[in-house]
Amino acid sequence: MALTDADVQKQIKHMMAFIEQEANEKVEEIDARAEEEFNIEKGRLVQTQRVKIMEYYEKKEKQIEQHKKIQMSNLMNQARLKVLKARDDMIMDMLVEARQRLAAIAQDPARYSTLLEGLVLQGFYQLLEEKVIICCRQQDVEMVQTAVNKNIPIFKEAVKKNIVVKIDTNHFLPSSICGGVEMYNENGKIKVSNTLENRLELLAQQMMPEIRVSLFGANPNRKFTD
Repeated sequence: MALTDADVQKQIKHMMAFIEQEANEKVEEIDARAEEEFNIEKGRLVQTQRVKIMEYYEKKEKQIEQHKKIQMSNLMNQARLKVLKARDDMIMDMLVEARQRLAAIAQDPARYSTLLEGLVLQGFYQLLEEKVIICCRQQDVEMVQTAVNKNIPIFKEAVKKNIVVKIDTNHFLPSSICGGVEMYNENGKIKVSNTLENRLELLAQQMMPEIRVSLFGANPNRKFTD
């Protein structure tokens, strides 16, 4: 039987409805797949950026921590230098006070004459020369001569050796020093400095470790005491 126009139109509408449904389903499938791919890509980008941000702030944190360590080290070094300077200043003040006390000894004739006797005799033993020249302060010439006269017999008896001593009256030690003597062999090439300042300096160098321990206590970081 031949289809009527109404039947044809009905079938066409049915086919169109089917095609439209297929198209809608395909659109929904494409949209779903696109949404899924979008979410995956978005998640990947977010994770990548999150990692970059974390790495950035970790780097910044390390830089800040390193900067803090450097600042702390600088502050500790500055504090240490201040402590060392304060200690050195204290030792210098102590040496200045010791020099003032030496100057006071030179003002006491009895104590100073005894001290000169020891310095002169020590110079004899250090030089061990038969001819000795002594240089002293101009105001000490008489006292030094007395010390020489007293020590010549002692030296001769001790070393079984003759000695001739001359006090240099053309060149004197500065009157500003605390006292003491300088002694030379005959040609002046060998010198023994027994001025009070020199003796103080030598004593300070030798006793500096003990002085530091007495003033500031033992250094916990020092491994050797020799």
